[in-house]
Amino acid sequence: MTSIFPEFTISDQNLDRQKELVLEQIQSNRETIKKLLKIKNKTYQNFVKPYQLIHVKLTILFSPISHLNYVKNSEKTQKVYSELLPVLTEYYTELGQSRQLYEAFKEIYQKEKDSLNQEQKKVLEDAIRDFELSGVNLRDEKREKVKQINIKLSQLQNSFAQNLLNATDSYEMIVEDFEDVKELPPTELESAKLERDGKTVYRFTLHQPSYIAYMTYGSNRVKREEIYRAYVTRAPENDKILEEILSLRYQKAKLLGFNNYAELSLATKMAKSPQQVIDFLKNLADKSKPQAEKEYNQLNSFAKKLGLEGDLQAYDFAYYSEKMKKQMFDVNDEDFRPYFEKNRVVEGLFQFLNRLFKLEFEKVDVPVWHPSVSVYHIYRKGKLIGRIYLDLESREGKKDGAWMDEWVVHHEDEKGRIISPVAFIVANFSPSSKDIPSLLRPYDVETLFHEMGHALHHLLSEVKEPFVSGISGVEWDAVEFPSQFLEKFAYEPSVLKTFAYHYKTDQPIPDEMVKKLKSSKNFLSALSMVRQIEFSLFDILIHLDNYTSDDVQKILDQVREEVSVIKPPPYNKFQWSFSHIFAGGYAAGYYSYKWAEVLSADAYFMFIDNGIYNDEIAESFYSNILSKGGSMPADELFRRFAGREPDINALLRLSGIKTGGQ
Repeated sequence: MTSIFPEFTISDQNLDRQKELVLEQIQSNRETIKKLLKIKNKTYQNFVKPYQLIHVKLTILFSPISHLNYVKNSEKTQKVYSELLPVLTEYYTELGQSRQLYEAFKEIYQKEKDSLNQEQKKVLEDAIRDFELSGVNLRDEKREKVKQINIKLSQLQNSFAQNLLNATDSYEMIVEDFEDVKELPPTELESAKLERDGKTVYRFTLHQPSYIAYMTYGSNRVKREEIYRAYVTRAPENDKILEEILSLRYQKAKLLGFNNYAELSLATKMAKSPQQVIDFLKNLADKSKPQAEKEYNQLNSFAKKLGLEGDLQAYDFAYYSEKMKKQMFDVNDEDFRPYFEKNRVVEGLFQFLNRLFKLEFEKVDVPVWHPSVSVYHIYRKGKLIGRIYLDLESREGKKDGAWMDEWVVHHEDEKGRIISPVAFIVANFSPSSKDIPSLLRPYDVETLFHEMGHALHHLLSEVKEPFVSGISGVEWDAVEFPSQFLEKFAYEPSVLKTFAYHYKTDQPIPDEMVKKLKSSKNFLSALSMVRQIEFSLFDILIHLDNYTSDDVQKILDQVREEVSVIKPPPYNKFQWSFSHIFAGGYAAGYYSYKWAEVLSADAYFMFIDNGIYNDEIAESFYSNILSKGGSMPADELFRRFAGREPDINALLRLSGIKTGGQ
């Protein structure tokens, strides 16, 4: 049987050809759109459907280039990606500002809205709204200004991300004294060890596994601050870039008739106004901060008993909290890693999804961009649903963090055939070596579950219209709902038992360890909560006006004063590396993590309180949330699933935060 999926055969060698294909598709799309606009009697079927499908083709061609630039970054990928970005941005901005297209969509909507199905109506409603948000109703010179702003923003955001990657790749801290690394677990010690000038030294970088290892186990406080300082002052050139990004966003919002960029951002989200977001965050902060302060005082006292001079600083937090967690719960992340071998965790996650949603995973041998990547086909009730690529290990030239990206969206093509979706999951877990496989921390396991939640939202769609299928058309502050929902099961004893086996002895994880992990889940949870609120509040506030980089620093300082409990040192320039909002899609939307977590915590407790493997609830979640994509507003889908409005108290219950700090 011939494959129904595109194959990943893109590499540095054929990137130029792939770039040509993208440019050819853009040209072909322009010609097709001209023909579509000439149709006398435009309908959904003869106009909107083909319009969507030509853009699916463009995404299928461009996605591998952007993907490769993130997972196997090179001068070649940077060059090709940077050359295509302004071309694509100009193309999409031109479309968004096309009066003819706008009028065609409006005309079809007015004429056919009573006969269209829900998916088709949502495509048209979203499109009409997006045309208006692109400046379609502006005068020519203002429309051109918005277009130029979009192109410039795409270039600046790419520069921000590239500066961060270059800064991360270029730094190393060499530790010569074994005393300074003596507390590191054997696997981390082995990863850091190398021979230089005939002696053994230990090398640490700003890549997540290496950085976290020293911050958590590095016994030399001076060295901890040294690598911390490097981490929080990465890419100083981004200071000017973020100022320019904020200025352009503000200008764009004003041109489009909004008071500020936060209002423009929220026009496509569940939250109705910046003030509603600010109130939501401050309400959470008020309920969380008293407990966060108690947690800090407890940790500070603990650190002083161990000999810490002065008060606990930001660069001490991971080190002492790991020790305190060990003492309170007799739990240490390193104790768990031998039980969390990467491949076994993946298989266990698949088994869990099989029990929960009746999904089956089959490993397939297809072309990949790196030997550590694995690929699976997903089936449900004997039917092939989609394909997923897992690229989970850290390496040079790979962007930090973890994410899910879509390559092909589930949709119906022009011949009425269903096209199966394809997704990528990328993470930066400790790499395997010839002696030791990739071993995960508990947090890494959560991360894998989280990204799989995103992937399922994309892959399990049953929506036929590509513009509202999978995560397309889903409000940004609801996008995290399925991912956060799934991650909450990572520590459930019945789930852990499916994959937690010692990689050497094959012995299952002891019940006592599972109990400890579960009981320690909310360790310092209020401190974690206020940290996320700090980021979210900072993000929404800096998008309320046209702020300079100095203003941004002042706002960050004010937010920290109001919300933070562990105050970072003055040199901390967190904003230089806040790629979620300056290089990703979270601008004036970082609050979405907490907003969506209300939905996910509420849904999670519906399962926990009624038995995890409750087929009726699972089927409702599958059919109302996972398979509906963006075909309906998220709040309506939640009500269909839960039968009521979401409850904010579910989030506090999940985090073990008692209201008012009681």
